Amino acid sequence: MSEHNTVTIDGNQAAARIAHLTNEVIVIYPITPSSNMGEFADEWSAAGKVNLWGSVPRVVEMQSEGGAAGAIHGALQAGAPTEMNVYDAAMLSVICPLTEWSVANRSQPVDVPDFTRGRWA
Repeated sequence: MSEHNTVTIDGNQAAARIAHLTNEVIVIYPITPSSNMGEFADEWSAAGKVNLWGSVPRVVEMQSEGGAAGAIHGALQAGAPTEMNVYDAAMLSVICPLTEWSVANRSQPVDVPDFTRGRWA
């Protein structure tokens, strides 16, 4: 029988970990109410923790939503997988519109974007 290590973490840390594993650029900015997702990503990158591709994600702190959106746009244009840590559910933001589309189309299946380029952990 194999031994498993169990760790209890909150949703913010879990979402930040997935973002850190699956992105090359992580854009954060101060908001109210704030979460610690950006701080987790910043701490892990500063410590040299690598993502699925073996590189350390670059964490960029912006001062506004507009700046963050611009940074995301630039990173995506350059082909870098990226994430914007904004609200607690930021990593799950694609689920709601895809679900709405599926329900509106008689529960048709929906392709979820593959942000890992086919390299799921």
